[in-house]
Amino acid sequence: MAKEQYAFLKTLMALILVFLCLWAAQWQYQRGIDRHSRNTLIAQQSQLPAIEFENLTGDIDQYEWRKISVVGTFDDANQILLRNRYHDGVYGFEQLTLFVFDDRKIWVDRGWIKAGIDATVPPQLQPTTEEVVTIEGRLRLDSSLPRGKFFAVSNDSARNLISQLDARNGVQTEVFYIDLISASNSSLNPDVPVELPELSDGPHMAYALQWVFFGGLVLYGRWLIRKTA
Repeated sequence: MAKEQYAFLKTLMALILVFLCLWAAQWQYQRGIDRHSRNTLIAQQSQLPAIEFENLTGDIDQYEWRKISVVGTFDDANQILLRNRYHDGVYGFEQLTLFVFDDRKIWVDRGWIKAGIDATVPPQLQPTTEEVVTIEGRLRLDSSLPRGKFFAVSNDSARNLISQLDARNGVQTEVFYIDLISASNSSLNPDVPVELPELSDGPHMAYALQWVFFGGLVLYGRWLIRKTA
């Protein structure tokens, strides 16, 4: 009787392991499907022609990654730097500047800038003017804006980097922001614009098959144990 109970427990454990393997396979498979759908959306939206902001209708979410054009002015009194950004292996920041249009405000990601030679030297910011300009860029949802704390940059270089603060501290902005591609004033064009994410489906499908294989190994191992018992 004890031997039968022991065999039953081994079989039960094997079935539980198989279930976990199949669950992991399904999880990886769904991640692969979601990532492929996301990549397809980015590829399709980014290839559409630019649309003027005032012509956007309905849910703003449907325009993510699409190029839009907006007319307004940059507010260089409100700029932030996103930390830990690299370009060709060089450490730097992404510069975001507030853009004002029709009494509305959005953050514009103006691309990568190189860090100073050390922490006491502020980076050289992309130039900003107070003139009315037309900018073209990819619409991004606020949910995709990197989270956490940001370094703010003062216009007075002698003050260097000031204390950390939230990106929208004291500023009411839209639920989206823009990755700047170009501006009607070419001097405002980013030296290193924000690139589209790598459109790779990743290894999720291979991992899903791997977990199915592991489940099969568990069943095969249980069969061998029972056969030799």
